[in-house]
Amino acid sequence: MKGTVTTILTVSQMRAKPEDTSELVSQVLFGETAEVVDKYKKDWIKIRMTYDGYEGWVDKKQFISSGPAEAENVSISLELFHNIFCDDKSTWITMGAELPSFDGMTCMINDNQFRFSGQAVLKGQLPNNGMSIEKIARQWMNAPYLWGGRTPAGIDCSGFTQVVFKCVGIPIPRDSRDQADEGAMIDFVASAQAGDLAFFSKESERISHVGIVLPDRQIIHASGKVRIDTLDHYGIFNHDIQEYTHRLKIIKRYL
Repeated sequence: MKGTVTTILTVSQMRAKPEDTSELVSQVLFGETAEVVDKYKKDWIKIRMTYDGYEGWVDKKQFISSGPAEAENVSISLELFHNIFCDDKSTWITMGAELPSFDGMTCMINDNQFRFSGQAVLKGQLPNNGMSIEKIARQWMNAPYLWGGRTPAGIDCSGFTQVVFKCVGIPIPRDSRDQADEGAMIDFVASAQAGDLAFFSKESERISHVGIVLPDRQIIHASGKVRIDTLDHYGIFNHDIQEYTHRLKIIKRYL
């Protein structure tokens, strides 16, 4: 297998090394494409994601060869979970999944025609403003935390921000440290607006966490689960345990 590949599974796991016991570094959602950059034995291929350039190892059996999708002709699923049908078989897809050449009823991946009755939008069709971002982000409440995850069944902090921003047509990198390198700097918490990204550290100075700013000094982020906490000039205050959990480093604006 070489060239462009895609998965028509709900999600495929991307690992740091070509083995099932290796660290989960990210996930490939239904319809997302990637380039094969390396191979290992017969079962593993190293891929580079088309969407964000992220690289990792995946199980070759979970992918099919695919022509490169035209970015302007790809719709994004806005459903947390929804069935998609091919012939008499159904598959669950999640928010952020890609539907090439979607006409409102069907999409095509190679010679496979899929029927989808959920809500989907072309990239960039939703308003890329704080209101849209907040509305999408709140749907993820209580999704469990999973290192490397990008679905409502398990998601990490930067996977959460990336998929939410993907739905409004704003591509951002996969990891929080790389996300922090983009956007315009916001100097004060009081100047932050809904849809800004706030970045945090713990013991070290390195950025290790990210969340989405909401109105009224709140922040939605994936920490144990997707939750809403209070944001101030020091960081994130968790009212459940009555303590600060993350120290604020910077705030960036992408809108």
